Amino acid sequence: MAEEEEVRGEEGAAGGRGRREVGGEDREGEAELVEGRGRQRGRGRHGAAGRRGRRGGGRAGAGLGAAVDEAGEEARQPVCGARIHARPRPARAQKSPSCFPTPQHRLLPRPTMLLRSIHTAVTRSDLAHFASILPPSAILSTLHAPHDLTQYNNDWMGKYRGASTTVLKPKSTDQVSQILKWCNHRRIPVVPQGGNTGLVGGSVPTRDELILSLSNMSKIRSFDPVSGVLVADAGCILQSLTDHVAPHNHVMPIDLGAKGSCQIGGNVATNAGGLRLLRYGSLHGTVLGLEVVLPDGTILDQLSTLRKDNTGTSYSTLQTPSHPVPGYDLKQLFIGAEGTLGVITGVSILTPPAPQASNNVILALPSFKNVLPLYQIVKRQLSEILSAFEYIDRTAYDLAVKHGQGRALSDEEVQGAQCFVLVETSGGRREHDAEKLSDLLENLLSADEPLITNGVMSQSPAQFSSLWALREGVTEAVSKEGKPYKYDISVPLTTFQDVVDNTREHLGSKGLLGDDAVKHVLGYGHVGDGNLHLNVVAAAYTPEIQAALEPYIYEVVASHRGSISAEHGIGAMKTHALRYSKSDVSIALMKKIKDVFDPNGIMNPGKVLE
Repeated sequence: MAEEEEVRGEEGAAGGRGRREVGGEDREGEAELVEGRGRQRGRGRHGAAGRRGRRGGGRAGAGLGAAVDEAGEEARQPVCGARIHARPRPARAQKSPSCFPTPQHRLLPRPTMLLRSIHTAVTRSDLAHFASILPPSAILSTLHAPHDLTQYNNDWMGKYRGASTTVLKPKSTDQVSQILKWCNHRRIPVVPQGGNTGLVGGSVPTRDELILSLSNMSKIRSFDPVSGVLVADAGCILQSLTDHVAPHNHVMPIDLGAKGSCQIGGNVATNAGGLRLLRYGSLHGTVLGLEVVLPDGTILDQLSTLRKDNTGTSYSTLQTPSHPVPGYDLKQLFIGAEGTLGVITGVSILTPPAPQASNNVILALPSFKNVLPLYQIVKRQLSEILSAFEYIDRTAYDLAVKHGQGRALSDEEVQGAQCFVLVETSGGRREHDAEKLSDLLENLLSADEPLITNGVMSQSPAQFSSLWALREGVTEAVSKEGKPYKYDISVPLTTFQDVVDNTREHLGSKGLLGDDAVKHVLGYGHVGDGNLHLNVVAAAYTPEIQAALEPYIYEVVASHRGSISAEHGIGAMKTHALRYSKSDVSIALMKKIKDVFDPNGIMNPGKVLE
């Protein structure tokens, strides 16, 4: 599909020549023009003299002492979102509910057109200003040199694609502050980007926004082995932080399958859940403080290392030390805001003591109806040492085995199993924990009406890792099998299997099941916190499948008073669906908060809110 889209992008670029004018209201075909933005960039010169007077105050950075490397450069650059076309406008097509790229729209969904009309693209004079802040190696831009920005413009699934011309890689909070101050003055939209491991298009541009990569901000500022408080730059890789605290007998309170690539700032910005939420809770509880750069460049310094602070927030600028003042706990607004309110540059987080003994077991169940009774028994018998209870349906298990993610049970042992559960324990004494786990298995297998058919308990660290690899590898296996439509939802535990089965039946009623359409519908997730990962694996992303899935799935979630996003965030994928989980009053308040922090709408436009 990627090759097909590249060809269409070239066609869009060729077709867009000579049609760009300023001041029009007609934006039909805008996605087609944006596809060819890279080839159109140099063509703004034609007719520049005639347009300068109409640009008015668009001159870049007049009040900030910008170094303009070419006279009138800003006037020759196109103003985003203001276009008319010479050819007749085609009939308006019905607006698609799709948020994925189709051959006709290979970029992300458009942000609010009103906001887009006041945003400007990065120019060469902007690059000259950024060069006064960052070294040349920290500025990647196709405006002055050839750069392959694919890894920044595309998400890892290849589903969401932007067209940014410029990536900046600051190394300090001060540099981030200077960059945002300039961008806010120039109305240049900014997309903060961490490890780019998200699943909802939240960390890639919707169009040609400037990408602010935090990957160079990877310093661990401090760690207190007594309190377990870790303070780190936002760009630190989660696995690196795990490795740093391990020798001090501590663990990170969050664990994700993408821990080798994701960054702690992105984890906080999306309020990522993960595999340890049952034991340690969400990031709203474990994050003690944040350092955030607001859209205007102001630094909000809340890097508290205190577990108890009822005075509210600390607010400072670059020059003024922070002092707690009475007020609201503002850091909570940025946890889960997905970079729409500011850029997280530092995180203070509480790391719990490492368990002295960890065990796990995978159980095969003959029916999903046994999962909840099993969960009740496991909670009662394992009590304080229970740290994870993961659900995997048969389809997810078989795909993980097929694509080399491990084999927990033999073919004979999985016969008749409809689903599987992975249970983990974490405690202070190995013998005590192993005894409790063994007693649990014995009771389950000897019951008059057994809830399980088989079970395997790890006997070594290698086996422990192998069982977890099976669960963590489901995501990778799904991507290898086809093009995944991923829905990260919260629904009552009793409905997990019904949601999966009903979705499959719904797609079948539309004639969309088959090797050349939808190949698999599967579910897995965290029983401990009611989070179901509903995956639809298709041969290709198509409008027909998307239309069948949405709003159907969101309507199902709403009928259960659930959440359309349990831990992946809203991103660009679900902005239109937020109303299925939030009331009009809630959404209106969210928009007011956005306007307070980001009145110019430069922060991650088109994400979270429409």
